[in-house]
Amino acid sequence: MRSVGVIGAALVAALALWLWAGDGAAQVARLAAAGQHEAQVAMARALRALRAGDPGALSWLLAMCFAYGVLHAAGPGHGKLLVGGYGVGRRVPLARLSALALVSSLAQAGVAIAVVYTGAALLGLGRVAMTDAAEDYLAPASYAAIGCIGLWLLLRGLRKLPAPKAHVHDHHCDCGHAHAPTPEQVETLHGLRDAALLVAAIAIRPCTGALFLLILTWRMNLDLAGILGVTAMGLGTGAVTVAVAAASVTFREGALMRLASGAQARRVMGGIEATAGALIAMIAFEVTLRTVL
Repeated sequence: MRSVGVIGAALVAALALWLWAGDGAAQVARLAAAGQHEAQVAMARALRALRAGDPGALSWLLAMCFAYGVLHAAGPGHGKLLVGGYGVGRRVPLARLSALALVSSLAQAGVAIAVVYTGAALLGLGRVAMTDAAEDYLAPASYAAIGCIGLWLLLRGLRKLPAPKAHVHDHHCDCGHAHAPTPEQVETLHGLRDAALLVAAIAIRPCTGALFLLILTWRMNLDLAGILGVTAMGLGTGAVTVAVAAASVTFREGALMRLASGAQARRVMGGIEATAGALIAMIAFEVTLRTVL
C-alpha cells in the first residue's frame, strides 16, 4: 500500500510538471476552448429545439451544459488552484474535499442564478451590464479571497515548522476540568470554518457561460431549462474539481509516506502547507492585480 501511494504521488507530480513547467496547460486550454465553442453551438441548437417543442431537447441541452462545464473548468479559474492547493496543504479526507469541490461548483451556479434574476428580473440590467459587473467586481473579489486563504494556509503552515515543545499540563490530566479544546474539537472547528471560506471564495465569481445561458433562457421564457442547464454546468465543473481534489490528496499522502512519519510528519506537513499557501496567494493576488489594472 505504501508503494502504491508513493507511485500515485509521483504520477501526480509528473502530471503537474507537464502542465505547468511544460506546454501541457496551453495544450489543454486550446482543446478546451475549441470544445467549449462546439458545446455552445450545440446548446443553441438544443434551445431552439426546446422552444419548438422537441421532447428530447431538454435532455440534449443538459448533456451539452454538463460537457460545457467540464471543458470550461479545464481552463484557468473555477477554484482548481484553491481546491488543489488546499488538498495538498491540509490533511483533509478525500470524501470531504471532494464534497467541498462539488458544493463549491454548485454554489457558483447558484450565484449565477442569483445574479441574473436579481439583475435582469428585478433591476432591469442587460447582458453586458451583468457580465461586466461579474468580471469587474466579482472576479477580483473571488481571486482576492482565494489569495487571503493562501496567506492563511501559509501562516498556519509556518506555525508547524518549529519542533514541538514538551508540555506538562494537557487535556488528558485528571484535574477535573478542560484546559483547552481537544484536538478533535479544534479540527472540527477548523474544518467547518475552512469549508465555508473555501466555498465562498470560489462561489463569489459566477461563470460567464452560465450568465449567458440564464439571460438567454429568461428572454425565451425557458427559465426552468436555464436553471437546470446551469446546474448541469456546475456538475460538469464539479467533476473536474473533484478530480483535482483526488489528485491533491493522492500527492499529499504519497509524499508523506515517502518523506516522514510520526512527529516528523507534522513538520513536513507544515512545510507543504506553507508552500501551497504561498503559491496560492502569489498566483491569486497576481491575477487580482491584473484584473483590476
